[in-house]
Amino acid sequence: MKLSLQLKLGQQLAMTPQLQQAIRLLQLSSTDLHQEVGQMLESNPMLELEESSDETEREPGAQAEDDWRETRWPEPWQPSSSGAARDGEAFDFAASSPEPDSLQDHLLWQLNLTPMSDRDQTIALAIIDAIDANGMLSVDIDSLLTGFAPAAGVGADEALAVLHRIQQFDPAGVASRDLAECLLLQLGQISDPELESAADCARLIVGKHLDLLASHDYAQLMRRTRLRENELGAAIRLIESLNPRPGAQLSPAAASYVIPDVLVRRDPVSATWRVDLNPDSAPRIRINQDYADLASNSAGDDGSYLRSNLQEARWFLKSLQSRNETLLKVAARIVEHQRDFLEYGEEAMKPLVLHEIAEAVEMHESTISRVTTQKYLHTPRGVFELKYFFSSHVSTSGGGECSSTAIRAIIRKLVAQENTCKPLSDNRIATLLRERGIEVARRTIAKYRESLFIPPSNERKRLAMPVRD
Repeated sequence: MKLSLQLKLGQQLAMTPQLQQAIRLLQLSSTDLHQEVGQMLESNPMLELEESSDETEREPGAQAEDDWRETRWPEPWQPSSSGAARDGEAFDFAASSPEPDSLQDHLLWQLNLTPMSDRDQTIALAIIDAIDANGMLSVDIDSLLTGFAPAAGVGADEALAVLHRIQQFDPAGVASRDLAECLLLQLGQISDPELESAADCARLIVGKHLDLLASHDYAQLMRRTRLRENELGAAIRLIESLNPRPGAQLSPAAASYVIPDVLVRRDPVSATWRVDLNPDSAPRIRINQDYADLASNSAGDDGSYLRSNLQEARWFLKSLQSRNETLLKVAARIVEHQRDFLEYGEEAMKPLVLHEIAEAVEMHESTISRVTTQKYLHTPRGVFELKYFFSSHVSTSGGGECSSTAIRAIIRKLVAQENTCKPLSDNRIATLLRERGIEVARRTIAKYRESLFIPPSNERKRLAMPVRD
């Protein structure tokens, strides 16, 4: 082989660090973006928060409202320094509110008020520790007894006696070993004379025929219990008013808050929809001009360090601006396409795919996917993720298309308006949609219904409930 030198021209795409940063910022949610900006503020001395004066951002009439508040609230009514926020800081109501007591704390508080021997107190503590967040006993009595030392000699009868005392605690039905026992405990605490007859029938159903009630086999249930239809209906209504998870009301789930990235408002003058970025979705930052001037006048290693950070800060600000412009452009196209949804609701939702928005804004589908992931739109109808407005389509008899989201909304409406004594089957729903010109197969109806957490027709069937005076 002979070695030789050759000159060759070619082109290739390269991901520059600036482009990688812009793509990464584009797919971040508002919460992640806050963290990213905070890290950049800590690492780069060239960046600082943009402080905006309250006077310049006040809306007309806000000054008068603040003056009214100042004149209406005298000094003695001002909050104490321990609970008030410092000047210039927002008050954190979530942090200042007391933490709710857990179910175990609530039960222990009642246990301390109940006269028991030290031996029963030890058994009760073990039982309370084995109660889950729903208020149910997570282990059986035999497993509970294995936790005690053999020398203690705790028997099953003794543990059951303590368990029955705890089952009288609040909330009603706590420390139950199964669903039937939970419902029976709650029925046993009903003291209303008007509900005495219905409570007796409900105890019969829950104690012996709970499986028939779960399968909604009302005909077989009436034959087994020998109850009339009005008696069975009153008993079922009473059972449905009970709480199968009594401990859940004392262990509420932590609330999660979403900061919308885009705000959509209707202009009352022009009757058009206005799309704006939420100024609170990301903190405003800027380049510190004093450090920027120092970077241009410094030499040596210090000047090189400052100029490097200045260039990095400019790239970061440019990436943020590009993210905001892309997000606003994509959101404006989505709002323009789904204007009927904003005006008439889910049933007017149009089919939309990423490719249509990508062509409208002249971007790649992968970019649209990044923009619409974990980004939220605040509308007069609620807060929705941008991906919510994308859905597949179903052909109509007139040659048009109908969104799957609109079909789900129609199914939900039909089920809400159905006769509970004769609920609509999937075939009947498909027939009703076909009458509207929407061709949907029965299995597709079943899939949409399950996605809406709507049970099948046999589980939605109800008896004619008697009307109470």
